[in-house]
Amino acid sequence: MAEEKEKPKAESEEKKKVRKGKKPHKNKPASEKWKKYKIEGDKVVREKTCPRCGPGVFLMQAKDRIYCGKCHWTEFMGKPSATAGKEVKK
Repeated sequence: MAEEKEKPKAESEEKKKVRKGKKPHKNKPASEKWKKYKIEGDKVVREKTCPRCGPGVFLMQAKDRIYCGKCHWTEFMGKPSATAGKEVKK
């Protein structure tokens, strides 16, 4: 069996081509702010907003915390303590 030897590539083929000029336009994903509002009866109710940034900046909700992507404010939702629902006898 004859083995094929690789041919040495020319220097121009090894280097990647650098394109100049305008880059192609890429669309941004929608902000989906409409998901942060709920209609209850005749009123529009907003989800929780950032206490530092003010109204208009909504908080991300994870399973154990809420977070502001603008100012990085975080509030943790800790596990309820063992004595939270029980009465303490004196």
